[in-house]
Amino acid sequence: MICSDTSSFIAFLQGDKGHDVDLIAEALGRRFLKLAPVSVTELISYPALPVGMQDLVLRTPLLEITSGYWERAGRTRALLIRHRYRPKIAATLIAQSCLDHDVPLITRDQDFQPFRKLAGLRLL
Repeated sequence: MICSDTSSFIAFLQGDKGHDVDLIAEALGRRFLKLAPVSVTELISYPALPVGMQDLVLRTPLLEITSGYWERAGRTRALLIRHRYRPKIAATLIAQSCLDHDVPLITRDQDFQPFRKLAGLRLL
């Protein structure tokens, strides 16, 4: 099982090229791909979401929010802030979903590097 962040999934939907897009295509074909709930919100609200792609987003399984998720996300964000990073809330929630399920994240977004460095997020 792997998770895609919003930036890589948008790149996939737009037909962009890249290793992340290839990983998403493979994971979808093998039914290994999951999304963090916040990514669904970001994707559905994306103004340039290609026609017909909303169904694909909504059919992609989610990483379930587990008990204590919100507190853990707050503590993870606080850890990054203590190290002088400025983590975005959405990135924090995506990272926490992956951390909770021990799932690597497909991303082209550099915002996740501090989560890798300080919280142990696995990135592909």
